[in-house]
Amino acid sequence: MTSRNLVKLFWNTLLVGGVTTAIVGLFVRWHELQPYFVHFKIGDIISALIWLIVMGFLFSVISQMGFFAYLTIHRFGLGIFKSAALWNGIQMVLILFGLFDLVYLRYVNFAKPGDSILPYLVPALFLLIVGLVVAWMKSKETNREAFIPALFFMVVATLVEWVPVLNENAVNWFYTMVFALIACNAYQVLILHKLNKKSEQERQQRQSQSDNRAKNNKKMNKKPSI
Repeated sequence: MTSRNLVKLFWNTLLVGGVTTAIVGLFVRWHELQPYFVHFKIGDIISALIWLIVMGFLFSVISQMGFFAYLTIHRFGLGIFKSAALWNGIQMVLILFGLFDLVYLRYVNFAKPGDSILPYLVPALFLLIVGLVVAWMKSKETNREAFIPALFFMVVATLVEWVPVLNENAVNWFYTMVFALIACNAYQVLILHKLNKKSEQERQQRQSQSDNRAKNNKKMNKKPSI
């Protein structure tokens, strides 16, 4: 990927994180922010929105760090196991293990006696469904081999990035952060191949222009025959 498109990916993902967190945060924390809107406290409304957007930028940076870390791990995995099928199988096991931990560990650590396990199943099912949709879109736009890596990143990487909030079980940040992470992760997964293709086209265009300039210079420097 060219540096220009890499910078574009960074800023666009940053924007996705900021906007998503601001929108979700307004809904999730509405009970706290409602008085500001009822009494038209413009300064407080702007301050709250700026704070949510800044937090969204932070979530976006975490997402991008996870994305580039996974790209490195994915290459290492393919190199170590020498088989895409074997590496995909390992990723599937890790996906199931991660979803199980999301349900079981949260239930064991935070559920009260007599609580149903259903509320702890919902986030895992939601994350899996979103991951399947994004992975399907990725494989449709690229190839079948991209399905498992995309699903792994959407599920396992999101869980790893989500850990600070999962440990605290803070309801407001629980939903605000996961929606921001999902939006940023999905955007990066679905835009990467497009930016790579665009970067390749830009390199070919620059190479073509360079070749044309070289040919023109050669013609200009050629001595006239007598």
